[in-house]
Amino acid sequence: MTQFQAPSQKKLKDISLYINGEFVESNSQETFENINPFTNETINHIAAGDASDIDEAVAAAKRAFHGEWGKMKLDERLDYVYKIGDLIEEHSEEIAVLESYDTGLPISQTRKMIARSAKNFRFYAEMVKSHLYGEAYQVDDEFINYSVRKPVGVAGLITPWNAPFMLETWKIAPALATGNTVVLKPAEWSPLSANRIAEVINEAGLPDGVFNVVHGYGETAGAALVRHPDVPLISFTGETTTGSEIMKNGADALKQFSMELGGKSPIIIFDDADFDRALDACTWGVFSFNGERCTANSRVYLHEDIADEFIKKLKERVDRIRVGDPMDPNTQVGPLVHRNHYDNVKGYLELAEQESCEVYSGHVPAEHSQGNFVAPTLLLNADQHMRVVQEEIFGPVIAVMTFKDEDEVIEKANDVRYGLAGYVWTKDMQRGHRVAQAIDAGMLWVNSQNVRDLRTPFGGSKHSGIGREGGFYAFEFYTETQIIHVAMKDHYIPQFGK
Repeated sequence: MTQFQAPSQKKLKDISLYINGEFVESNSQETFENINPFTNETINHIAAGDASDIDEAVAAAKRAFHGEWGKMKLDERLDYVYKIGDLIEEHSEEIAVLESYDTGLPISQTRKMIARSAKNFRFYAEMVKSHLYGEAYQVDDEFINYSVRKPVGVAGLITPWNAPFMLETWKIAPALATGNTVVLKPAEWSPLSANRIAEVINEAGLPDGVFNVVHGYGETAGAALVRHPDVPLISFTGETTTGSEIMKNGADALKQFSMELGGKSPIIIFDDADFDRALDACTWGVFSFNGERCTANSRVYLHEDIADEFIKKLKERVDRIRVGDPMDPNTQVGPLVHRNHYDNVKGYLELAEQESCEVYSGHVPAEHSQGNFVAPTLLLNADQHMRVVQEEIFGPVIAVMTFKDEDEVIEKANDVRYGLAGYVWTKDMQRGHRVAQAIDAGMLWVNSQNVRDLRTPFGGSKHSGIGREGGFYAFEFYTETQIIHVAMKDHYIPQFGK
């Protein structure tokens, strides 16, 4: 395994592609810069793959699928999956540091993400053992019909930059555990951890071609992966417009898609809610991950009887949130991942003022002016029809609105194109269930922040995605169900032309 260099050295070694069990340069020899979001200095250079590199990676993955990996016994395959989880755990601190350095996510949060990543591999190994099975359908004494689940082939995985390592493992683990091979196209803004997982998998000793990584731009490497005729599966997590374009590009080949897209999730706080716990959940849910999370509760609806007090407390929280160096374990909000994204979020804050919001922001220390910092921000006096309420900002920004009654808040919560997640806070559990089920979203939490159970389905409705992953729901995507019909006696067959 490649020797780790601490981020204090500022510049890390350049990163290659990983194809057919080897770290190789791109065919074009072209590279792109990887930038530190805290200093906006160059970390290293990344091999820029293109269609020719994708062709080589897919060919290697296809050979492995039809060769050693495809013929491997289940227990042996799952041993590899367990080993990957063990190696991630063994290198967890190093990976957490790299992730924080590359993305600007606070180290206190990336440590938890990497621990979760190791669990993803162990979880799916166990799930395949316990839940990857077929069914039998007996028809009297004439037929026995049974189903089996088979891996589909080469899985194309396109992952985002906003918790890259964890979200990469969220896709890689079920893909490998169910017997597929993988070509990963990671986000170009966060390549370090994708390279690190290639190193981990290389150390685990998987057969050549089972796992491949092609770095590059979405419009070149990503588009080539989506269009490739030998890649029947595309799992994408990212922005909704990009997801729509990916589906168009893969439509002619009738590919299977799993799409986890954007969100503009509501948190609804009734007047009988546990005030302090709801406040904790509200601030954590939008300001953790630097606000760069698809399930962030970026719209808060406060019952008018508690709105003034809740807003007062929100302001106090925003004033005290610790913004700073992502490597400092006391930092709660770090810099946004890239200058382009920083400019986009700042543009929304300017738009909020134009739309007559009161923009109330926390504090970024002067010594961090070189970084992509956006202080935690409240958009007060927001209105349902404003763009800052309707569009995904994907930063540490929350729009604050009020409501009078249940019917009104349900209507407002559903009045966006997204439907990924939602949160309801009330001590009236009948109302909690009722409101949660009335929200048009794939995932709802009642009296809870975003606590994930790996067994449950993850995904959204409307413009927030297609399909579900998580638990055995991932099997619907990563496996094909085949039905076998077996006659147990001679049954009547029409004798045409006899």
